[in-house]
Parts: sequence; C-alpha cells; structure tokens
Amino acid sequence: MKIILRVILLIMVLFSFVTSEIYAGGGKRNGTAGAQELLIPVGARGLSLNGSYISGIEGVEAIYYNPAGLALMDKSVEALFSQMNYIADIGVSYLAIGTKFEGFGSLGFSLKTLNFGDIPVTTVEAPQGTGSTFSPSYLTIGLTYSNNLTDRISIGAKVQLISERILRVSASGFSFDAGVMYNNFANVDGLKIGIVLRNLGPQISFDGADLLRVAEDPLSERGAQYYKIDAAAFELPSQLEIGAAYESSLSEEISGLLVSSFEHNNFSNDQYKIGVEFNYDKLFFLRGAYTFQPEASIDEEKIFGATFGFGVKLSSAADISVDYAYRYANFFDSNHLFALKIGL
Repeated sequence: MKIILRVILLIMVLFSFVTSEIYAGGGKRNGTAGAQELLIPVGARGLSLNGSYISGIEGVEAIYYNPAGLALMDKSVEALFSQMNYIADIGVSYLAIGTKFEGFGSLGFSLKTLNFGDIPVTTVEAPQGTGSTFSPSYLTIGLTYSNNLTDRISIGAKVQLISERILRVSASGFSFDAGVMYNNFANVDGLKIGIVLRNLGPQISFDGADLLRVAEDPLSERGAQYYKIDAAAFELPSQLEIGAAYESSLSEEISGLLVSSFEHNNFSNDQYKIGVEFNYDKLFFLRGAYTFQPEASIDEEKIFGATFGFGVKLSSAADISVDYAYRYANFFDSNHLFALKIGL
C-alpha cells in the first residue's frame, strides 16, 4: 500500500510539473487555443453532472472524463452512443466501446464527429455566395487503456487522433489524457478522489491547396506567381482537473452522490464545479450541477450554465440505460443530449 501511495503522489507531482508552464496565464489567453472539439462533452450522465464526476465515473462514459474509470465497468463489454444538439446548429455524435480482459485490464475505443450542415461557399468576387456549399469534417478517434492497481485504485490513459478538414485545408495531430481514481479514500466508505490531465499534445497547423494564392505584378513580364500562406500553429486546450465525491445510502432504496471538482485550463478561466445525483433502486436517476467561474470578468465569458438530467436503467439480458442531459447556453440555443448505453 505504501508503494501504491508513493506512485500516486509521484503521478500528481509529475502532473503539477508538466502543467506548471502549460497553464500559465490561462485566463489571459481566452479563446486562443484550437481543436475546441476536444472540449465538447459527451455522455448524458457526465454532461448532466457538468463533467464534475471525474473521481468515480465508470465504464465507457469515463473514457472522456477520466480514462481511469474504464477499468471500473462491471460488464465484460459496454457500448455507449450519444447525440447532442450543440450550439450554432452543430450536431455532435459520439460512440464508445469498452472491453475488459482478465489479468490485462480494459481497452476502449471512442469516436466523436461534428456535423456542421451545409455552409454556403463565398469568395471575394461572390460575397453573397457562389451557389455551392461545403461541410467541414471534424473528428477525433481515441484508444484507451485502464487497469485496477488495487481494489481501490485505478489508472488510465488515452491517445487521441485529431482531424479537421475545411474544403481543401486540413490539420491533424494527437492528444494524450491520463488519470487516476482512488475509492474509499482515507478508509472512508464512499469517499472518492480523482485527478486527470486532458488534451496534452504538440501544436497543430493547417495546410492544403486552399492556402495557395496568386500574385500578379502588371509591371513584370514574369506573369502570375503562386505563393503559399504559412498558417500559424495552434496549441491544444489542455486541462488539469482534480475532483472529489461522496456517495451514501439515504434509505434502503434511495442513495445520493455529491460531486465536486476544480478545473484548471490553459486557454480559459478556471472552473469550480459541483453536482448531485439521486437514484431510486439503481433504476431511476436524477442529476444536476453548476459551474462557477470567479475569474470571468464579463458575462460574455460565461457561455454555459447549469445542467441537469435523468436516466432509466432497464434490467434484461443486456443492461440497457437511456439517459438525457440538458445544459443552458448563453447567447445560443441550450444543449440537449440523448444517450444509450448497453452492457453485456
């Protein structure tokens, strides 16, 4: 046990060291990171708790919030599909599959895609549109490994491929997530803590044929010359989050979960999150959460607000859960997310 505690302490120290430079002046650089699709939440339970349950969320839904939770799945195979109406008429589809291997750990695969719809093509000569349309292609593909070090401690890591394409310009790269969970912390039943580092990776830049331009000099006999715009590279929206949760039975059939977390961002204001979940006989669930941003100086920096949701778990040959989540959005239509999870 002492060795395990030292390992956890070492991981936390390494996280702090790695992120000390990454997160410097996060709130002063609001909106300057790229690959914002990495920050779009998935899964109804996670969203209705506003991402605050990083200390104990389990199964395939943990792949996004804290990969260490994948090892806590109580089935051999789990699959999750969610669909969300995001801001600006953007649709977000997510698929995750997790499998547990005896003596090895758990592996997970995840895929997130964004649907922007058809966007009119405009040019300098035709600012009102050429009559043609295009649709950007944004997707992330992740591979996750997680394992239980003991009956209380789990760890996990995820590598994710990032791909963005707009007409004939594209960018690609990868990111890395790592997390730790500790159940029954300090020998207190129901007390959980977790830490996760998300979206750590090298800078990414766009390239492609649409960056070519034509330069013409009427005084030169050389004719038209082509040159290429060198697009500036952008950093990923890295995050470091630390959370705690406490779960307790309120009666024989009703139990409650109180969760909280602190999220430190490199390109936005820090966030403090708190959420609650009640369930009746592990069949019906009610959830809600709120996020505080004390460093946000103006309301325009607070895009999202309170979240809530509910879920129903059906007992059959396969455990099937149907969940819904709602998130208030400032200046945009609020988000609605539906999710289906199956365990075998």
